[in-house]
Amino acid sequence: MPWIPRGLRNGVVTSRYPHRADDYGRGFRGSLDVTGASISSEELRLVVDACPTRAISMIEDTPMLDRGACILCGRCVEMLPTVFQFSHNVETSSESRQSLVVPHVRENDDTLAVLRSELASRVKILRRSIHVRHLDAGSDGSDEWEVAALTNPIYDVQRLGISFTASPRHADVLLVTGVGAVGMIKPLQRTLDVMPHPKVVIAAGVDAISGGVVGDGYASRGGVSSSTKIDVFVPGSPPTPFGLLHGILMAANLLTPRRSDSSIANGTRREEGP
Repeated sequence: MPWIPRGLRNGVVTSRYPHRADDYGRGFRGSLDVTGASISSEELRLVVDACPTRAISMIEDTPMLDRGACILCGRCVEMLPTVFQFSHNVETSSESRQSLVVPHVRENDDTLAVLRSELASRVKILRRSIHVRHLDAGSDGSDEWEVAALTNPIYDVQRLGISFTASPRHADVLLVTGVGAVGMIKPLQRTLDVMPHPKVVIAAGVDAISGGVVGDGYASRGGVSSSTKIDVFVPGSPPTPFGLLHGILMAANLLTPRRSDSSIANGTRREEGP
């Protein structure tokens, strides 16, 4: 039984996230940041035209990045590394679609606070026993690899009281991936109809949020938010397991404001959790 000496040699590999910082996040291309460095209008226009999903826009010559559409291809980083930079931070989930646009607009703070309060009130009955139903609404398969990783020994979401269920009738959270294929709109709605209240819907990945490179066309609806009310948006292409876990914890109101706003998964802060 070779697994016995291997287990003794490796020790405990399970992450302590979200209670403690974890260096696993350092290897992830978690998100893209806008530094605020000066840039000419011509340079910015070139980057806007080069973005395959039109995730970059200009507002009064200021670059704005929509993480809900960014597929992390890195073209903007190659063209303007002083303005666009990759970040290891994977805690980028949000209850508001508009809040995925960086730099953040302060006017959205009040709206986000209302959404957080409403979601917290709705899911407080769930406590620490969360059942998740995953639904593929036209994914390319990359998101599913990351979702499956949540159950491996490293992430082990069951330690947090989170389990995946095959039946939507037993689910508290619906985790949706994919571009919102036309043929999956009705199955998605039927799934929501049979889920018990309170129920929470998570759009996992850029495809589910905005349609990604496919966008809105004859075969897709440009993400699932156009046909379904989304409670939590998890950007990424695909989202990392830490990003997905952060989104699920946010959906179940199991993150304190301090943890929700910090970057504990990438090892930049070391805080003791309860």
